[in-house]
Amino acid sequence: MDFAWTSAQQSLWDEIAAFAQKELSADTLVERDHTGTFVEENWQKCAKRGLFALAMPPAYGGSGYDTLTAVHALEALGYGCAENGFTLAVNGQTWSVQMPILRFGNEDQRSRYLPKLIDGTWKGAHAVTEPESGSDAFSLAMTAQKTEGGYLLNGRKILVGMAPLADVILLFATVNAKAGRWGVTAFLVDGDSPGISRGSTTGKLGLRTEPFGDLILNDVFVPEGNRLGREGSGASIFNAAMIYERSFIFTSHLGSMARQLDDTITYATRRKQGGQTIGKYQSVGNRVADMKVRLETARSFLYKAAWMVDQGMDATLQAAMTKLMVSELFVENSLDAIRVHGGRGYLAEAGVERDLRDSVGGVLYAGTSDIQRNLIAALLGL
Repeated sequence: MDFAWTSAQQSLWDEIAAFAQKELSADTLVERDHTGTFVEENWQKCAKRGLFALAMPPAYGGSGYDTLTAVHALEALGYGCAENGFTLAVNGQTWSVQMPILRFGNEDQRSRYLPKLIDGTWKGAHAVTEPESGSDAFSLAMTAQKTEGGYLLNGRKILVGMAPLADVILLFATVNAKAGRWGVTAFLVDGDSPGISRGSTTGKLGLRTEPFGDLILNDVFVPEGNRLGREGSGASIFNAAMIYERSFIFTSHLGSMARQLDDTITYATRRKQGGQTIGKYQSVGNRVADMKVRLETARSFLYKAAWMVDQGMDATLQAAMTKLMVSELFVENSLDAIRVHGGRGYLAEAGVERDLRDSVGGVLYAGTSDIQRNLIAALLGL
């Protein structure tokens, strides 16, 4: 594995970090975080800058970068943009919606959906979780009943990122309950289909600028041409898609950890107490050192996952370890950043506490930390 970046890769990182710092409305972030406001203009700026194109082939309007380069570039987005909810939404569409369509869709589906997702015309959502189906992802109550020309879908999905705004929804439903996980099937549902109602989730602890919500489907007709993969292959599609989601949906959070570290170092070398900068005190220096070690640990897990995907290797175990490590280490670094900043770090206006609130969600979504540990243990033969 060689993670030395070429001059072109580093230039791409620098350009995207500078773009995010300049263009993505940092001045109003405290207020928007308080109100949970999603900025459509910023989404379109990201589309125009080609952020949704990074990991997609040129045939559909993509840039054609390999996974490792795309991951590196989206890390830069997190470094330049302190809005973790927004950057999560960008990564969610890239890895959890576009990538499954690319990998498992037929040519008609790829041609219909990918160009409009890549250029910002459409937004996508990935819907799995239900009121009684979270960690047990395949105990789905949403049903898909075969009918002439397609399926009728009924049920409810909850905690769906971008649900209030999604133009296309990748969701999973049960065609045959008796078949268990082998009855689960994936569908691409157009957001304007009759019978869909949506609800917004308000009052989240963090990630507030990414809209979350419920999707209720009442006899929603989905043409057979919108079934993703074969009937009953939904579990396999979900598991394969999870390699990308668990590994890379945190990519921009890795950039946030790097920004967080730089900001903390700057503060520790400027803030004085007892006649010296606080970074000279061993307790503060140790915390900053721990933050650096955690950042590099998270990077190594994430970069290796991207490398394995590019090599065509099975990254199931690496994905689970990456998800576990990046999410947990982001929480720990956020706590240390607040400790170093002291009382100032506790105030919303400083922006330090927002990273902590945003980081907590990472130990829950895309499979909780406990689920990742169970998966790792099972893959080790326990």
